[in-house]
Amino acid sequence: MWWKVLLLTPFLIAIGSTNECVHRDFGEGFTVCVCNATYCDTIAKPGIQTNGSFYSYVSSKAGLRMKPKEGQFGSCQQTLPTDTLTIDTTEKYQTIYGFGGAFTDAAGINIKKLSEAAQDQLIRTYYHPTEGSRYLLGRLGIGGTDFSTRAYSYDSYPNDTSLEHFALAPEDYNYKIPFMKKALELNPETKFFGATWAPPSWMKTRAKNNGYGFLKEEYYQLYAEYLVKFLDAYKENGLKIWAISTGNEPLFNYLPTDAIEVLGWTAKGVGTWVANNLGPTLAASQHSTKILALDDNRNELPWFVPQMFENEKAKNYVSGIAVHWYSDHVAPPSVLDLTHDSFPDKFILMTEACLGNGSPQHVILGSWEHGQKYMLSILEYLNNWAIGWVDWNLVLDKNGGPNFIDNYVDSPIIVNPETDEFYKQPMYYAIAHFSRFIDRGSVRISITDTATIKSAAFVTPSNEVVVVLHNGNSVSKNVVLKDLKKGTICLELPANSMHTVIYGL
Repeated sequence: MWWKVLLLTPFLIAIGSTNECVHRDFGEGFTVCVCNATYCDTIAKPGIQTNGSFYSYVSSKAGLRMKPKEGQFGSCQQTLPTDTLTIDTTEKYQTIYGFGGAFTDAAGINIKKLSEAAQDQLIRTYYHPTEGSRYLLGRLGIGGTDFSTRAYSYDSYPNDTSLEHFALAPEDYNYKIPFMKKALELNPETKFFGATWAPPSWMKTRAKNNGYGFLKEEYYQLYAEYLVKFLDAYKENGLKIWAISTGNEPLFNYLPTDAIEVLGWTAKGVGTWVANNLGPTLAASQHSTKILALDDNRNELPWFVPQMFENEKAKNYVSGIAVHWYSDHVAPPSVLDLTHDSFPDKFILMTEACLGNGSPQHVILGSWEHGQKYMLSILEYLNNWAIGWVDWNLVLDKNGGPNFIDNYVDSPIIVNPETDEFYKQPMYYAIAHFSRFIDRGSVRISITDTATIKSAAFVTPSNEVVVVLHNGNSVSKNVVLKDLKKGTICLELPANSMHTVIYGL
């Protein structure tokens, strides 16, 4: 790869400090951006905007990746048909908390297959605040997940009611903690949150990590103490956990499969546990960790959360509601609005999404369609009260693993250890169009959609307006952004493209 860096050098000098994507074509126009120990494309910092200027970035199916451009406000002289999107900065909605991905065992295993310099490069491309996509969130499994090489918890000794044998696993020390600490060093604003797939098997009614089973009632308090021990252990390793959920996908318990690790909950049962055990135990601990409810698909929002919150004590202990995207095709975004309207003091966070599961080809290198699905999902969630959007595995291999139950999927970054490279896919750039520019504390504002152009708009804490646009059409589109206070911006959006526009208030 060194020769590609040399070939790019004159261009890099011409445009300043921005590194351009080094494309690799995998057929049918599917391209990735190749990174290694010495080179990776970066995202240009927005220029200083005068009162009449704006800065824009575009990624496209044709091959553009976060291409920067400066423009000017002014009257539009276009003769072709245009889509007009009206921006009202005075109409405000939820405050954004951030974007991120998951530090799974699989991610750590793959990162460690790279040279140390390439490992650092990869974490930078996600978490560096000015060169990378500026992630602010990181999810992790409390114990094993399906993206581990085995099922495990932190206390495998049966009936260890004193939790004397509690201990973090080798996977924590080898694959999670080191890379989480690197991310935190790059961006101290990063917040981590965790979820348990399954507690120690002896705490379940069916003494298996995987498959059907509930928490034995005699272990309700012990399980709460087990989770606090996890928080203690990570704090001792220099990592504060911002939030934990009540458990990953508890409704998976009812599906006719024994494959995945799971702890089943009924809505009222988890309400009782939070009210009487987890909530008070966390409150009495040294941690200020928040509790997230559900952590499952959004089709369950209309019934699971209201039933859980019938327990007022549980409701008071819960700060937010975590949702996954896997049932979005059967659950309209209006269920997010309904949840917000019913419980406006509880934030909504999308905590897991991936593509390729259940598909004969799990990883499709360079798939624009995968990137487009991410873009549309993020727009949908943010426009329906979510405070953030969190991807699943940060990194996987070319098969979409490892995964000890063969549940392989795709990822925004794929590692190729044979050449000490990693590939940034369109999914990576779809998230970066949001994460790189929408600071924590930004507020969503009003913008009109059209039939062909999807959008979302925000005001940042530094009083910049950030507009994200998607043209999913096979032809270019002329668009007018009409800010009711600032004036108009004229844009041409290439076919199948993603955009971010930034300007000062």
